[in-house]
Amino acid sequence: MQTIISKIDSNDIDKNELKKHSELLKNGETVIFPTETVYGLGANALDENAVKKIYEAKGRPSDNPLIVHIHNKDLIYDLSKDIDDKAKKVIDKFWPGPLTVILKKNDKVPKTTTGGLDTVAIRMPKNDIALELLRECNLPIAAPSANISGKPSPTNGKHVVDSMNGRVAGIIIGDDCDYGLESTVVDFTEEIPMILRPGSITKKDLENVIGKVEIDPSLLNHEDNKKAKAPGMKYKHYSPDAEVFIVSGKNDDVIEKINSLIDENDKNGLKSGVLCLEKNKKKYKGKVISLGENFKEVGRNLFNSLITMDNEKINVVYSEEFLDDEVGMAIMNRLLKSSGYKVIRV
Repeated sequence: MQTIISKIDSNDIDKNELKKHSELLKNGETVIFPTETVYGLGANALDENAVKKIYEAKGRPSDNPLIVHIHNKDLIYDLSKDIDDKAKKVIDKFWPGPLTVILKKNDKVPKTTTGGLDTVAIRMPKNDIALELLRECNLPIAAPSANISGKPSPTNGKHVVDSMNGRVAGIIIGDDCDYGLESTVVDFTEEIPMILRPGSITKKDLENVIGKVEIDPSLLNHEDNKKAKAPGMKYKHYSPDAEVFIVSGKNDDVIEKINSLIDENDKNGLKSGVLCLEKNKKKYKGKVISLGENFKEVGRNLFNSLITMDNEKINVVYSEEFLDDEVGMAIMNRLLKSSGYKVIRV
């Protein structure tokens, strides 16, 4: 497949270039575009044949639901029903932004888009290119992360082109993504809203607006939901080719353990990598990538760093643990999935 690739400046959007990709979407094709979370692989959410092309491009199981992106809050009423006051409050507070709401779908939305479920996941992205593309095509766009299924989600244009050129009809390259973690997913189909996927908008943020919010119990153990209600809840995710381990314990003990493991790997001819906070960067051996000085930076840099480790042909990656009641939960959710829940405790 010949892919149309356009580099677009978010501060000076080229409407002619954007229109090329809008026409592709209108014609039932797939287009990758930037959002504030990760790059998305989009197609007309109401066109079953177009949605099937998303699954084909990603190699994604067809029972894994997709998020539908819209450019106007009111469009939610075209796609869903039984929207309660709590859902309306968080939409008013956090849209546009990295929050996905799960609601009961109406008949307009095909089950191909919802992974066979009677619910639909919807969000309004906070990215000028994404919003302008959505306005231009005037369609709800189903868009999971723009990666091969199971691999780390791309947060910059180069990584998108490297992995997806030739697999989709169009790619829009914009700026690097602001958050680097996919959106928080909240189910509003039950009496008490429930977080199904943690993200940059936290439980505390939500409870400040609507009161009690629960966390899906599956996030606290090693098994995904057998019947996934949200994107990213089912199957292996975020995994580089390298084997990933999380090392848990006191800071000095973690550093000592990781360095000893790297020494063993060196003897066996294995290349080792380390993901850590900036303050610890110079304390490790191997290929060391600082994820940043704070958890917001860690979230933004995580997926990009995992892809970099693969590009460097690293065999084994060790990551520090990032414990925090808020954004740290989202980071650890992605890291645990990336590592296959392999944790070394010291």
